[in-house]
Amino acid sequence: MDIFTKVLWIVTGIAFILSMIKDKNKTLSSMRMARGMMKNMIGELLGILFLIGLILTFFPPETIKSLMEKTNGLISTVASALVGSITLIPAFVAFPLVGSLIDIGFNIVPAVAFLTTLTMVGVVTFPLEKEEFGLKFTVVRNSLSFGFAIVIALVMVVLM
Repeated sequence: MDIFTKVLWIVTGIAFILSMIKDKNKTLSSMRMARGMMKNMIGELLGILFLIGLILTFFPPETIKSLMEKTNGLISTVASALVGSITLIPAFVAFPLVGSLIDIGFNIVPAVAFLTTLTMVGVVTFPLEKEEFGLKFTVVRNSLSFGFAIVIALVMVVLM
């Protein structure tokens, strides 16, 4: 466990103890509420983890890496951004997935493009967003998010 994780655990523990001291009933009530939310989400989380495992079985990270290495850097960045745009994975699953791709040697720029579009662009959620916010807002938001995701990925070239 790295130092950052240890610090987060310590801060969380201290905040929990302080919350229990301040109002035990509210703290326990919020813990029960969180447990209920987790029960509602567990099926989806397991499904997502299963899907990622299935995808990585059929397309091992080494295969993805070799495919991306053979293509032009800009093309692989845009392709990764497009895949990220149409994929619906929660951020807490996406970060470890991208981390594992980087660990095996995946280029950071397409990985950043994939991650940023994954969290910022919503092709799968487009119909729901359109219904709630309107077509113009949804198109503008997703277009700007895609553009900024490419810019963020290309800035990584400069930072590296």
